[in-house]
Amino acid sequence: MALVVFIRGVNVGRAQNVSPKRPRKGIERLWRRECRSCGYVVGCKPGSRAKFRAALLRKLPFKAEVVLCDGRDLIRLEMENPFGAEPVRPDIVRFVSILSRAGGLRAALSVTFPPDGEWFVRVIASKDRFVFGVYRRHMKTIDYLGQIDKLFGVPATTRNWNTILAVARILKGQEKKAANQSPRNAISS
Repeated sequence: MALVVFIRGVNVGRAQNVSPKRPRKGIERLWRRECRSCGYVVGCKPGSRAKFRAALLRKLPFKAEVVLCDGRDLIRLEMENPFGAEPVRPDIVRFVSILSRAGGLRAALSVTFPPDGEWFVRVIASKDRFVFGVYRRHMKTIDYLGQIDKLFGVPATTRNWNTILAVARILKGQEKKAANQSPRNAISS
């Protein structure tokens, strides 16, 4: 199964922008698909995670927090659908934060930020290294999303639920392609 890399803070201001024309010498053979505007990369057969992570960090043009995740975990999330089928208002966004490692929750869920008054971020559940919630589309939201690090005691990177679904579709497409190319599926004459 593929490895998915989430890069925290990509395209935040000019300092952490990754140009599509920037070469990735030494690690380009590992990429299958990438979306730089969302800060994720789907890699294939990366070998040692530690070596892959070190190579990636050396090639990034800025210092970044990188979170590695097994593709099968994202496919499982999609199938479990932690948000259910309830529709969301246009000003509300569902999100998943991926913890850099299993953290120690420091509070009971559900948690809202700020705790008093109108909320901007609501953390509703967590499972393993995944944190689920919703946020309001507002300029103050980014500051409150940063509170998830403190809540769980480890760095986290956050993506819209729709981005997670898009990555899961890419992964499923790779699985189908690999299954169709396997020798057991070949037609013998």
